[in-house]
Amino acid sequence: MDDLAYGKRDKRGDWKPNRRLEVAPFWSWPLKLPKVLAWLPGYFWPWNAFHMATALLYWFYIVPDVETMKTIGWGWALWLYAVNAAAIFVFYGVFELRYYIQRAQATRFKYNHKFPGDTPSDVFWFQSQNLDNFLRSFFITIPLWTVVEVLFLWCFANGFVPWVSWQEHPYYLTLLVLVAPAIHEVHFFFIHRLIHWGPLYRWIHSVHHNSINPSPWSSLSMHPVEGFLYHAVAFWHLVIPSNPIVALFQLHVAGFGAVNGHLGFEKFELTENMSLDSHAYAHYLHHKYFEVNYGGDGLIPLDRWFGTWHDGTKEGEALMDARFQKKRERVNARA
Repeated sequence: MDDLAYGKRDKRGDWKPNRRLEVAPFWSWPLKLPKVLAWLPGYFWPWNAFHMATALLYWFYIVPDVETMKTIGWGWALWLYAVNAAAIFVFYGVFELRYYIQRAQATRFKYNHKFPGDTPSDVFWFQSQNLDNFLRSFFITIPLWTVVEVLFLWCFANGFVPWVSWQEHPYYLTLLVLVAPAIHEVHFFFIHRLIHWGPLYRWIHSVHHNSINPSPWSSLSMHPVEGFLYHAVAFWHLVIPSNPIVALFQLHVAGFGAVNGHLGFEKFELTENMSLDSHAYAHYLHHKYFEVNYGGDGLIPLDRWFGTWHDGTKEGEALMDARFQKKRERVNARA
């Protein structure tokens, strides 16, 4: 595929799309129904459909029976960790192997023309971003993902929270599934803004932002505090009357879905004429500029409401620069 038909490349070789990032169309007024209907298939397919499929596979084939989950034990906790780690190794690893190791489409549609493996740095363990990100993911963040998973399953199994039945409340739970990605965006936005506050950024979030040029293994490379808070989005289903399958879906939107913002490519070429959209650009801009796009893709446009939205255009960059200039002026005035 010709990536220059969809975007442009600068003198350094970095690529950017021609399209403007837009928030979900139902936030625009007057509401344009055809635009909403055109947006809906991309909301369901492929990413959210994949997260629901994995949640169902977990529930029917991986998660222990209710009696086992009534008692927290090493056996089933380690089993869940092993499955989580294996699933992430395969799912993230497919992108890492094909597009970062084999470099199957070279730098076509790649935002940053460099590959992390080509640039050793002292900010990473063993001077390797890939190795650092991999080790932090599998020995820090995925164990914390599993802790969250074990805790909410234990709560449901013991009846500490309402267990809403699909048979009795199918419409309510279906609605809850539909809004789960929005819950994720709101949760992520506010914890993300919190850990961008000076001291917390230096202590916690800087670990993740070491990967200025992210790759799939960067997705879950986090400080332990961030890793726990990020996956704790599933605990909202201990507050909202819910069902463990919906809570698993919520967890998978976070865990498996973290890769979307760190894929580094706009499109993945599947065949000569077919590609898969990554939805990575909004979060790539956050890694590039640090103080924009704290939320997701604009399903809930908190960044636009709080003035931190960058839509990828020159106008978006000008707004960002003006905001940075005002921040510098405030800092200088206090000095």
